[in-house]
Amino acid sequence: MDSEKYLAQLHEIQNMMQKSSKFLSLSGLSGILAGIYALIGSGIVFFMEKDFAYPIRFDSREFLLVTIIAALILLFSFVTGVFFSMRKARKKHELIWNKISRLFLMSFLVPLITGGLFAIILVSKREFALVSPVTLLFYGIGLVNASRYSFETLRNLGFVFILLGLLNTLFVQYGLYFWMFGFGVCHIIYGAFMYLKYDYKKP
Repeated sequence: MDSEKYLAQLHEIQNMMQKSSKFLSLSGLSGILAGIYALIGSGIVFFMEKDFAYPIRFDSREFLLVTIIAALILLFSFVTGVFFSMRKARKKHELIWNKISRLFLMSFLVPLITGGLFAIILVSKREFALVSPVTLLFYGIGLVNASRYSFETLRNLGFVFILLGLLNTLFVQYGLYFWMFGFGVCHIIYGAFMYLKYDYKKP
C-alpha cells in the first residue's frame, strides 16, 4: 500500500510539473476542423482552376479570390483553435493565458509570420509556385519550435510538414495537392489522434 501511495504521489507531482511547463490546452477537435476548413478551401480553388486565366496576375480577380479563401481558412482555424483551447482550459480549471502559453504562442508565431511575409514577397515577385512549399516549411518549423512548450507529438507533425514542404519544392507543379494533404489531411489525422488520446472520455 505504501508503494502504491508513493507512486500515486510521484504521478501527481509529475502532472503538476508538466502543467507548469507545458501548454496542454490544445484541442484535437480544433485540429480536425482546421483540416476540414483547409480541404474545403483548397477544394474550391481546385474546382475554380479551370476558369482561371494563366498566368495569374498579381492584380487579377483569380488572385484576389485565392487570397480571400486563404485568409478565411486562417481566420476560421485561429478562431476555432482559441475557442476550443479556452473551453478545454475552463473544464480543467486552468488559465489559458499565462507564461507558458505566451512562450508557446511566440515560438509558433515567429516562424509562421516570417513564412507569411516570405510568401507575400514571393507573390509580389510572381513566384506563385513557391508559395505552397514555403507555407508548409515555415508552418512545420513553427510546430517543431512550439512543441517545446506543448505536446511532444506536435514535433512529429512539424517534421511531416517540413518533409512535405521540401518534397513540394521538388515538384512545385503539385503545390495544391501537397497543401491539401498537409493542411487538410494531416491536420485531421493529427486532430483525431489528439482527441482520442487526450480529450475523449470513454463512457
